[in-house]
Amino acid sequence: MDIIVILGTAVGLSMDAFAVAICKGLSLGKGFKLKHAVKVGLYFGIFQALMPLIGFFLGSMFRQYIEAFDHWVAFILLALIGANMLKEALSKECDECLDCALDFKTMLPLAIATSIDAMAAGVAFSMQEVEIFSTVAIIGVTTFLFSAIGVKIGNVFGTKYKSKAELAGGIILILMGIKFLLEGLGIL
Repeated sequence: MDIIVILGTAVGLSMDAFAVAICKGLSLGKGFKLKHAVKVGLYFGIFQALMPLIGFFLGSMFRQYIEAFDHWVAFILLALIGANMLKEALSKECDECLDCALDFKTMLPLAIATSIDAMAAGVAFSMQEVEIFSTVAIIGVTTFLFSAIGVKIGNVFGTKYKSKAELAGGIILILMGIKFLLEGLGIL
């Protein structure tokens, strides 16, 4: 897998965390400090790196059973994740993440919730030729940066960019899934 695909996937996966980080920034109001952005970035970045690693190892255990159609599995997983992000981006429902708390019991569930899709992506990675440790490092760093910046953007601009971020992330993940499928079918 080339670096452009890895970066594209990292950006796509980080968009849920970015959207929640924007909400966190909005909720902080005038109490924003750089340490808040770093804290949110660390929570989301660490979990966004950890989950695909777990998914990769789980997928590797079952690879021999699904190798003949692994490109379909990768495509379906990434397409479902992307479609869910598109649905959330186009939804008119207001998120409940406007709580300004950044403590462990608030941030842990948010970090897990925003990185579950990364576990499925890790399963998809196990079916591709991926150097998993550098890939998850890129995903973690990308998510950290997007999340930390998202807190500041949310603090300054509010929720204006939240749905656009989720929309872009969904499209990117669907395109990555299509690429994996076309490669598996020998078209690319």
